Amino acid sequence: MSETPMNTLQYRFDGPEDAPVLILGPSLGTTWHMWDRQIPELVKHWRVFRFDLPGHGGAPAHPAGSVGELAERLLGTLDEAGVQRFGYAGCSLGGAIGAELALRHPERVASLALIAASPRFGTADEFRQRGVIVRSNGLDPIARTSPERWFTAGFAAAQPAITDWAVQMVRTTDPGCYIASCEALAAFDIRSELGAVGVPTLVLVGSEDQVTGPAEARTLVAGIPDARLAVVPGASHLAPVEQPAAVTDLLVRHFTSAWLPGYETGPHAIPAAPAKPVLAPPPPPVAPVAEITAAVRQPDAAVRPDPHDIGLKVRREVLGDAHVDRALASADEFSGDFQEFLTRYSWGEIWARPGLDRRMRSSVTLTALVAGGHLDDLAFHTRAALRNGLTAAEIKEILLQTAVYCGIPAANAAFKVAQEVIREETTPQE
Repeated sequence: MSETPMNTLQYRFDGPEDAPVLILGPSLGTTWHMWDRQIPELVKHWRVFRFDLPGHGGAPAHPAGSVGELAERLLGTLDEAGVQRFGYAGCSLGGAIGAELALRHPERVASLALIAASPRFGTADEFRQRGVIVRSNGLDPIARTSPERWFTAGFAAAQPAITDWAVQMVRTTDPGCYIASCEALAAFDIRSELGAVGVPTLVLVGSEDQVTGPAEARTLVAGIPDARLAVVPGASHLAPVEQPAAVTDLLVRHFTSAWLPGYETGPHAIPAAPAKPVLAPPPPPVAPVAEITAAVRQPDAAVRPDPHDIGLKVRREVLGDAHVDRALASADEFSGDFQEFLTRYSWGEIWARPGLDRRMRSSVTLTALVAGGHLDDLAFHTRAALRNGLTAAEIKEILLQTAVYCGIPAANAAFKVAQEVIREETTPQE
């Protein structure tokens, strides 16, 4: 066990101290105990390192807002523990962390297993919406619906104790850290970088996974040069919990046969891989591979970034992809220049300025829209305010303030619009 400063993670070791290190990364809303049923077999071969995400499993609630930050905290923790090279297996968000490590720190990762993972997890809108639900209602709605996302219906019905454990695991997570993890997944997108993953990779997915299913797994395999696919029958998103024996067997086979040579000597050096493969060869390339492996031109560091590019990113983060896509799709020769102006000036020059955070900018925007009577814009900016971190109670206080300075009729109309948006955005989906 460990003491946990802000820039590291809560962790534990199992297994012999002189064995190579294998890291197991958890899914969003889970703790390192999701791997309990793999440990007895894995410690026969490796020194197993498990960690908790911030605010999960009693870990200190120091939110991390990006997958990159989580990866850097993990590396800091491993540095303190004296671990240099390692194998890595991660589930869902834990898999994203592993992919990030393989891309940014390839010298540290000897071999990789991505479980229930994806190069992009759903859409940014979905995860930011989940953050709004948690901010407004707490984690209970997410906890109650977790079993149906994580397990097949038959498993959940036959294993009520495990189902209850899953619900309680989410309920005891720190809400702020959960929201930050949702933001991390919303921003995660490595589709264009998969070709740079240079370590042997097992992509493992449950056949019944409705969150990141076989289609996402095949996209990973198509893009990663040295990747193998394993589909576990009768398993959903948390395959290590639902089908522990099958997952353990696949991990043992992969990590005993697919280590890249170690770069250093000592107790944590990784042995070189034997020649024979044990898993099926990757499938033939699929249509998305051209998009996935396309090179991304890096801007000249000496040139000021284009405000339009910055503005489009900020506009999508604040208003959501769906809203921005509709606005851009409806632009034609008549309105296209106006959309360009909005993106470049309003979002790239003003919303992107560092002087105010997005909560404050949303507060100012709501007030200005009420004063101007712009109720259509007020609707989607109320939605944006929730995603920027304002609560329904804070939006109510802003509108009450506008009643004093903008007039009762203006505030009355604003309350009607905002009430409907807040009801839609904060009502959990059963």
